[in-house]
Amino acid sequence: MFINSEKSRIKEIISDFFKKGGFEVSIEILSSEDGVVLAKIKTDEPKILIGQSGQTMIEIQHLLRIIIKKSLKEEIKFDLDINDYKKKKIEYLKDTARTVADEVFLSKKDKELDPMPSYERRIIHMELANRSDVLTESIGEGESRRIIVKAKQ
Repeated sequence: MFINSEKSRIKEIISDFFKKGGFEVSIEILSSEDGVVLAKIKTDEPKILIGQSGQTMIEIQHLLRIIIKKSLKEEIKFDLDINDYKKKKIEYLKDTARTVADEVFLSKKDKELDPMPSYERRIIHMELANRSDVLTESIGEGESRRIIVKAKQ
């Protein structure tokens, strides 16, 4: 767990980062019991900061993790969410997983999902892991890696 002075310092670092980029943001810093520091950002310009499929946000998160690590002189687990993009994306992926699993169960035909990054595939695998009627498998390489949902025999 981070103490308030560390949270304040992290908030200050993030605030400076976005100010230097010319972005007005509000920042909330949360920490979880497993030690992850979550920075929840609200802005009027989310599209620019999130980017296509969240790619810009992932890069910003990576840069901030490095800056915070150097400033605090310690390794931290850091997660960034802008205008609840990740939260909404996770819910969308879980809903998609359940819908596809239901289709596969009823039709008994495999369904291949579009390629997606590893953290998105993981969400789908985890969402369907406890279902007894379907199973999931990742296939492909690199950016074309995707999930196939199959009916259990």
